[in-house]
Amino acid sequence: MPFTPYHFGPSGFVALTFRKWIDVPVFMLANIAVDIEVLVIASLGWGWPYHRFCHSLAGGIVVGIALGLLAYPFRPFFKWAMNLIKLPYQSSLKKLIISGILGAWLHILIDAVYHWDLRIFWPLKDRYLYHLLTKHQVKLGCLIFWVLMIIPFILCVRQYYKKKTSKKPQTSNNQ
Repeated sequence: MPFTPYHFGPSGFVALTFRKWIDVPVFMLANIAVDIEVLVIASLGWGWPYHRFCHSLAGGIVVGIALGLLAYPFRPFFKWAMNLIKLPYQSSLKKLIISGILGAWLHILIDAVYHWDLRIFWPLKDRYLYHLLTKHQVKLGCLIFWVLMIIPFILCVRQYYKKKTSKKPQTSNNQ
């Protein structure tokens, strides 16, 4: 993807839709973590290809596990941040690691269609997904998912307020 934020539409939609099984912050952070590889390679002047091991399914496993483990001590912060946007939050180490791997894989799948230098099944050299869609279609699809992400977000916030109002004690008007 030419710019990582394109990934947030699909990843946000998937994470919010499946939030019971996916840790939303880690799933979305995985989309940033994978592209650190590109920044490092470009910054150090290592040249092409920019998409190397971390942009393969095997690399996504490594990135996802590392991210899940690194995120574990930050669960209280994630809970606080999710509460700010009125989204319930509960997590476990297993959920963090699975979310990291799946989030990295979603990023890699999108990039595999878009970038010619990405070998999703590294060490194999074949590029099975490249040009499955045009670059315009990939960008448009990502932007559409940005809009669609609003639906599960609104449903999550609605559920948050329903639970909050159902927990309030009932006062009696009998005197």
